[in-house]
Amino acid sequence: MKLRASVLGGGSWGCTVASLISSHAHTTLWARDAATVNEINTRHTNEKYLPGGALRVKLKASTQLDSVVGDADLIVVGIPSSSFRRIMEQVQNHIRPWVPIVSLTKGLEPGTHFRMTEIVNEVLPNHPVGVLTGPNLAREIIAGQAAASVLAMNQEGALTQLRSVFQSAMFRVYTSTDVVGCELGGALKNVIAIAAGMGDGMGAGDNTKAGVITRGLAELTRLGIAMGGRPETFAGLAGMGDLLATCSSKLSRNHTVGVELGKGRAIKDIISEMNMVAEGVKSSQVVVDLAAQYKIDMPIAHAVFGVVHKRKTAKQAFRSILRTQSGSEADPG
Repeated sequence: MKLRASVLGGGSWGCTVASLISSHAHTTLWARDAATVNEINTRHTNEKYLPGGALRVKLKASTQLDSVVGDADLIVVGIPSSSFRRIMEQVQNHIRPWVPIVSLTKGLEPGTHFRMTEIVNEVLPNHPVGVLTGPNLAREIIAGQAAASVLAMNQEGALTQLRSVFQSAMFRVYTSTDVVGCELGGALKNVIAIAAGMGDGMGAGDNTKAGVITRGLAELTRLGIAMGGRPETFAGLAGMGDLLATCSSKLSRNHTVGVELGKGRAIKDIISEMNMVAEGVKSSQVVVDLAAQYKIDMPIAHAVFGVVHKRKTAKQAFRSILRTQSGSEADPG
């Protein structure tokens, strides 16, 4: 019998993953917007989030959240971090016991500082839970370009079964049991991507970007290890791979926010023009809080936080980074 999968979230990445797995499973996508659902069902597109992209005809969509999850054998969640808990609470009485839940969300919950899998474990205990993450720009993947990702779960048996659901000829899926490291890599890199974008917006060169990316990787790795992630995870697809893609691509929402900040625009004006969430904006507050909690020096993250939340300019942020005392490359800072 063919697996029944439900994908929650009608944004670019949720739609892309739903289209991918619809070749292996009976897949229904849930979205709030009735117009989006109708477009997916009739035209097999989502022009708002994936302009020019074609979704598989097999993919179905619905606005009825309880019925979408009620008979699913797999739940995939592509909800922004700010809404993640609320949606999990709405579906907790409709999901069948022991159904695996895989998060696509690369963010941290404000207030609790929870990763998305921690929210699932709290709201929906006893469900196998994991994360799909990596350098995955939705518009490239929906266009058929090759990409690789990591599926991380603590239960190796579930990993083996679910890997084949996500993998396709042009979408290679690796597995990991380091849920903490994979999830943190995806969340923390968004803040560094804003910094890289700020440099681009100010007209900085490739030397500057290389410095931001490599020192940013050092920052997120130190914090990630302190929080329980494995060092090798941050050197792989979930860490360095995702960071490179997000810091370099014009398709990256967080990089785009940084570029506009680098041009001198206000964060509220930038966000008001976007129809998708740039997770790094809210995550920057959580990251500096975690850095303080774990006593990890993160000058780039602090600089981004200053611009996003404290009305500092991008120039002031980069000056603060350059004033940070340097020493051995193995040392913090």
